[in-house]
Amino acid sequence: MTLFEMHGVFRSYRQGGVFGRVRRISVLEDAGLRIEAGECVALLGPTGSGKSTLGRLLLGIERPDAGSIWFDGQPLCDSGGRVAPSVRRAVQAVFQDPVGATSPRFTAAEVVAEPLRLPRAAARDRVAVLMADVGLEPGLMDRPAHRLSGGQLQRLCIARALASAPRLVLLDEAVSSLDVETQTQVLDLLRDLRRRAGVAYLFVTHDLRLVRHFADRCYVMQDRRPVEVADPLGKGPVPPVLAALRAAMLPAVPGLRRAPVT
Repeated sequence: MTLFEMHGVFRSYRQGGVFGRVRRISVLEDAGLRIEAGECVALLGPTGSGKSTLGRLLLGIERPDAGSIWFDGQPLCDSGGRVAPSVRRAVQAVFQDPVGATSPRFTAAEVVAEPLRLPRAAARDRVAVLMADVGLEPGLMDRPAHRLSGGQLQRLCIARALASAPRLVLLDEAVSSLDVETQTQVLDLLRDLRRRAGVAYLFVTHDLRLVRHFADRCYVMQDRRPVEVADPLGKGPVPPVLAALRAAMLPAVPGLRRAPVT
């Protein structure tokens, strides 16, 4: 069943003004993308290719200039541009910078409890379960969130995203700021949560190495639109942007020669 889809989406931004000439910068043109229920879809592309704009459209933070965006068979936004509260709860996000995504005044428990609408005692019990689900000890609940390690804080952000029992989670460069070992741990955690809870992911990244064993399908941003690629690391012709990402990959083992780009 198709959970999320966009068709013929255009998005541009105004640039200039006051004393300069006003012009519009096109970011997305005739963009289309589909995510099935319980599926993990990767979205690859370099900085400035439109990945984050597409993510903001998915969250309903921005509206397209033209085109349609659907969630669970219904328009994502109503005629006034509002997203229904039920959809807000069903679509969540985990961003690249866990420090910037959390308040320095909050404890770990308060960060996770933000989306919950429960009495204090019930909320605390729910937070304990969510933290356990992402591998955090209950003893961390009352610790200031910003005193946690980077990996722990990102796990906390994942727990917060899962608090409303979402059906789709945007992972916007969610592991790019972590070291390789922590990246592996977080991706294993996300894979396990997907298997247990049936959560779908849009995995936005510029790191081609993370895609093959985590995503079911892959799109690459090319000419301001997502282009689906059957096997981003396989042989055969690929979009120029993907070829550049391949060429930029570092060998997994020092001294190992990089495979040629096809």
